[in-house]
Amino acid sequence: LGQLGQTYVGADLRVCPRVCPGGWTRRSTPTIGFMNRPFVFINAAVTADGKIDTCERRGATISSARDKARVDRLRAGADAVMVGGKTLLEEDPRLTVKSEALRAERAARGLSPNPMKVGIVSNADELPDGDFVNFGAARVVIFAAERTSKARVESLRSRGVEVYVHAAPRVDLVEALRVLRGLGVERLMVEGGGTLNFELLRLGLVDELTIYVAPMIFGGESAPTLADGVGLARGEAIPLKLVESEIHADGGVVLKYARATGVL
Repeated sequence: LGQLGQTYVGADLRVCPRVCPGGWTRRSTPTIGFMNRPFVFINAAVTADGKIDTCERRGATISSARDKARVDRLRAGADAVMVGGKTLLEEDPRLTVKSEALRAERAARGLSPNPMKVGIVSNADELPDGDFVNFGAARVVIFAAERTSKARVESLRSRGVEVYVHAAPRVDLVEALRVLRGLGVERLMVEGGGTLNFELLRLGLVDELTIYVAPMIFGGESAPTLADGVGLARGEAIPLKLVESEIHADGGVVLKYARATGVL
């Protein structure tokens, strides 16, 4: 792991170019366009006070049955689904398509039953040997930082997991998206958590943001929100444009935003 951008994939050791030594690059806009990265959309379920989980951080249910079906359709239409380190470690999500009919539709189009699973984690040594890696027929790709041991990389590789190790304290998200595009990912769905969402938004790497707002309150200053991280000053706020809204009978609301230009 001493070389910049070493990448362990299958039985090969390859160089992953353009990995930034600083990890998540401090810039407000990406240096690459759709030719070099997928179309990226975040989907999240939040409470009316903006929480994506309780302070217990156990993956509390927020979505209604109707919204869960909507999310399943989004997954079925994506080439890959990405989550961050805290989500991986605390929830061990399956990230598979639940509907048998939707999986069959994907198969009829010559695709795998489930989209690629993508994990962003600073230390893959802490990654549980659970559902994210093992459940469902899906290609699994992990981007990890330099703290990950070579033994852990080899262990994951032996089970068919593709692991890209960035020689930095944190994963370079710009480079990770470039690699995913090279792997054939055109539509990337991001399902959190709040830190990953914030970094992608801050870097200008998000094209759409869809939020289901549930009619409930969690509260709690330690409960995660849609966008956590270090936060932004008012003058650096990320502008969005509302492009679609839908009110559900249960009082929930689905809001779809696109990137906007200019200053709020």
